[in-house]
Amino acid sequence: MITGELKSKVDAVWNDFWTGGIANPMEVLDQLTFLLFIRRLDDIHTLEENKANTLKRPMANRIFPEGTDDRGRSYEDLRWSRFKNFSPDKMYETLSDRVFPYLRASGEEGSSFGHFMKDARFTIPTPALLSKVVDKLSGLPLDDRDTKGDIYEYMLGKLSSAGTNGQFRTPRHIIQLMVSMIAPTPKDIISDPASGTCGFLVSAAEYMQDKYPEMLTDASSRDHFNKTMFNGFDFDTTMLRIGTMNMILHGVEGANIGYRDSLSEGEA
Repeated sequence: MITGELKSKVDAVWNDFWTGGIANPMEVLDQLTFLLFIRRLDDIHTLEENKANTLKRPMANRIFPEGTDDRGRSYEDLRWSRFKNFSPDKMYETLSDRVFPYLRASGEEGSSFGHFMKDARFTIPTPALLSKVVDKLSGLPLDDRDTKGDIYEYMLGKLSSAGTNGQFRTPRHIIQLMVSMIAPTPKDIISDPASGTCGFLVSAAEYMQDKYPEMLTDASSRDHFNKTMFNGFDFDTTMLRIGTMNMILHGVEGANIGYRDSLSEGEA
């Protein structure tokens, strides 16, 4: 749970959206999810760069291409660490005309990191608002799993009312009680047929990380934790994006979060 100065920083980001012309909490969270995901991609790319430089070998997992696009513009400009220093107008043009189209194209091509970005929409209305939000998000400490997870959970808590499709946010302490009663083990496969923001799956992941920390040091069990243990389904694509981001920020990089109406015939 975040408090004090960090809570004030997150509130300031949210208030910037409201004063900047986006009053729908779901749209605010959707745009924040995209921006946090873009920052996460740059973090992954930087880690791979550092590893390649240390081992003196080519990058094994390159997120952003080398060189320039067909108009001679560097692909480096697509990275958070680069465009966050641009002027508001140039930053806005880069996000709307280059970053979002690149991520949509990556999703359509079946990229492992972009599958839920293929219908991404950039709806931040002005360069001034974008610049404010990027500057504040850059100041948030997202290196620590617990902190970044708590930040996103706090943002999710601002969705206080049920959504148009009947989504309801189950209180965190109720989720934690249910998970502790079920008591999952490292060999289990965990599914939520109406995952929404993935609160149940996140709580299950936290339970596993606290109860069985050794599973994250073994290659086989770590792979199971990241790729096959957690499965969530929903028929709201916005919820799928938000849920996927929630899992990523809580340390689960490859959860199976997919589109499905679990109550329809043939989905049992």
